[in-house]
Amino acid sequence: MVKKSRRKMMNEKTQVFLNGRFIGAHTDGANLVKRLRERRRMNELSNQVNVYYNNRLNELHILTDKGRVRRPYIVVEDGKSRMTSEVAARLKNNEINWNHLVKMGIIEYLDAQEEENCLIAFKEAQITKDHTHMDVDSSNLFGVVAGALPYPEHNSSPRITMACAMTKQSLGIYSTNFFQRYDTRTYIMSYPQEPLVQTSLYKALKLREKSAGQNCVVALTSYHGYNMADAIIVNRSAIDRGLERVTMFKTYETEERMYPGGQKDKIELPTPEVVGYRGDESYKHLAEDGIVLPESEVDSKDVLVGKTSPPRFLEEISVFGTVEEKKRESSLSLKSGEKGKVDSVLITEGPSGNRMVKVRIRSSKVPEVGDKLASRHGQKGVIGLLVPQENMPFSKSGITPDLVVNPHAIPSRMTAGHLLETLGGKAGSLGGIIANATAFSGDTEEQFQKTLKAAGFEETGEEILYDGITGKQIKSKIFMGVVYYQRLHHLVSNKMHVRSRGPVQLLTHQPTEGRAREGGLRFGEMERDCLIGYGASMLIKERLLEESDKTVQLVCTNCGSIATHDYARNKDICPICDSENVEPVEMSYAFKLLLDEIKSLYIFPRIILREKG
Repeated sequence: MVKKSRRKMMNEKTQVFLNGRFIGAHTDGANLVKRLRERRRMNELSNQVNVYYNNRLNELHILTDKGRVRRPYIVVEDGKSRMTSEVAARLKNNEINWNHLVKMGIIEYLDAQEEENCLIAFKEAQITKDHTHMDVDSSNLFGVVAGALPYPEHNSSPRITMACAMTKQSLGIYSTNFFQRYDTRTYIMSYPQEPLVQTSLYKALKLREKSAGQNCVVALTSYHGYNMADAIIVNRSAIDRGLERVTMFKTYETEERMYPGGQKDKIELPTPEVVGYRGDESYKHLAEDGIVLPESEVDSKDVLVGKTSPPRFLEEISVFGTVEEKKRESSLSLKSGEKGKVDSVLITEGPSGNRMVKVRIRSSKVPEVGDKLASRHGQKGVIGLLVPQENMPFSKSGITPDLVVNPHAIPSRMTAGHLLETLGGKAGSLGGIIANATAFSGDTEEQFQKTLKAAGFEETGEEILYDGITGKQIKSKIFMGVVYYQRLHHLVSNKMHVRSRGPVQLLTHQPTEGRAREGGLRFGEMERDCLIGYGASMLIKERLLEESDKTVQLVCTNCGSIATHDYARNKDICPICDSENVEPVEMSYAFKLLLDEIKSLYIFPRIILREKG
């Protein structure tokens, strides 16, 4: 009976947990939560403590452990925000800072659990008696990257996700000390600009110092079918003037390695006596110390740093019977398909204390057909055609667009923010202002229309354009404005790859894989199925046998095993049954490999031959 009443008393009391561990019970949990929060706001409790009351289970959770994601909110009491105009004025005059606001209990950090007990207002106008907190800024809903995107609230969420991913891929100025750095591969934009349409977060993060794009005059129209789907027409003259032009820096490095026998590599100019000497032509850019000279124009497979290594075996007997040590050639050379100028050379020490050389190669990457561009609204596309300025459509004042984008890209993707930016960029360039595109509080369409009207343009942003080829007026008005476009690092010059003959794998005798290894292009199952569907049997044979791993193997007609050529007796013979009845058979080397692997399982595969026809 006593046990039952004690359990009933415990159930009536609020159970208190600290970081998920039960520590006791309290008669009035709701009141305790209120007191703990007051103590925290009065600075008697750490501002890192969060308190959550679950009235359904009558449980109170005090949370102090690390790893909780917490967000700052302005405290609201009796329907009024604690962030008064007096506090805001003191903050503006730098009399107080953020930490003071936290200590004064004006701002507090809430974790996901304490948020369950709160009602948070989006902005001050929405505050009611029931609200407990207010967002510091409505655009705080977004992270760093999404917060820098213009008008995200006007775009569909997948496009915002895409825009975030592509902003990370944009080429600009990644670091202001790039001349002192030797990163593996980086890009620097030649003429970066800050966008005409910005957000407050863009300014707060000082992203203008690391801009990654340019303001382009964009017309929304089709152009002879060359901007079908997501292709973009680009003004060739604008590219000649430096539009979206970047420089690629790539670093190559080599080190004088130590070997277990006490021997060491040596950075030097290899001599013809070295095993694997590449010929004088390969070493033409090297100085006397074996290191390439800065500003040398190097091409694919040219040596950048001459290096020799000790022989694999300590003693090698020469043709004349004397013991000699022959050095091997192990120079650092430019990869195939790459070229550029030597930007700088760094001679330093590696982690192991050995001499290390880093060579930075510089090459200009001018936009070409196939390069990828994207706006900050997830509207990505590749360059489909470069058109000289005289053939581009033009307005009555002689303005020609830098880019011509297909209008079909807008409605199905629901990127109204792209259209707003086009209008805002045009208004900003005419009014000499930077438009504000912060989420939920940016400049409106009506404000842009007033600016355009005052400048003598149509308030809708549409203009009458004339065909650059015929000179005739284009019948419909075309929407034209200024949009911030980024060039992404998917450059066609870094991806272009072709192969006729080249290296093959040692095991399967099939072509190697990948552009870096001068590999073949994979003809997969689906491609094969397509040719089967068309009945193109000879083409399948050519692709999967002739161009891959064709081999001629000797097969014993007696027992069906793979035969060999006995060079001592100079005749073809079967190693299993000693028969000389052997026939050459054309097959894939991968098939011969399969037979060998089956033999390793103690299974004897036989190839039974019969006459053709």
